[in-house]
Amino acid sequence: MRIAAFAMWLLAGAALLAQPAFEVASIKSWTSREVGGVHVYPGGRMEFRGCTLPHLIQQAFNVQEFQVSGGPVWVDHERYDIDAKPPASSQSSHYMPPYSKAPMTAEQRAMLQSLLVERFHLQYRRENRDGPVYVLARGNKPLKMTDAKDKNEYPWAGGPGGGALMGDGLKGTNESMDDLAWRLSPYLGRAVLNRTEISGSYDFLADYPLEDGRGDIVGMILATVKELGLKLEATKGPIETIVIEHAEKPSAN
Repeated sequence: MRIAAFAMWLLAGAALLAQPAFEVASIKSWTSREVGGVHVYPGGRMEFRGCTLPHLIQQAFNVQEFQVSGGPVWVDHERYDIDAKPPASSQSSHYMPPYSKAPMTAEQRAMLQSLLVERFHLQYRRENRDGPVYVLARGNKPLKMTDAKDKNEYPWAGGPGGGALMGDGLKGTNESMDDLAWRLSPYLGRAVLNRTEISGSYDFLADYPLEDGRGDIVGMILATVKELGLKLEATKGPIETIVIEHAEKPSAN
């Protein structure tokens, strides 16, 4: 048993050494005003502002909030500011994002995973659990979306006023179907799988009348998506879950 455990330890250590890692990373207790901010800059430099460990895990593994579970009580309350820079030899060092909220590269996500293991002593396991999901697909109506006017604009979907969904409609700018599925998922409380087979990015707007000044977010999403020529079908499917088995507070530096 001891030999087997030692072998597993060696394998885990070798895997960590093979994993891409930031050249420099500073972790401090939360002092910024921003909560949950993730920013990517030219040269692959990254800033995380006011992030909890579960939120960092979401970014590292590209999963939603409901796909992270477990861990000690402090992980949901302790927030951190992190500044990280990739090595010059990495592909990420040549990354030139058009805006600070551009998505992380796969290599940057791997580097963040390494940081969480090294600095937070994160131990985790992946599980695939069957659960409720939505499938985003083509509907029976013509698409009411236009090719994005500005392909360099920040891809976004939300309320008609430019903020979060409030129940009065759905608006998108330079939005792909993958990103739309991702952004709708937190409001629906379940994973949304893109099965539209629609490529490219689009601008769209679908208004939805409010009743008594209050919006039914889920009902609005189902209705406006249908108006756009798409549909959301409720079904069951595998949901990847990151389970925190162990984590420690990082020392400030």
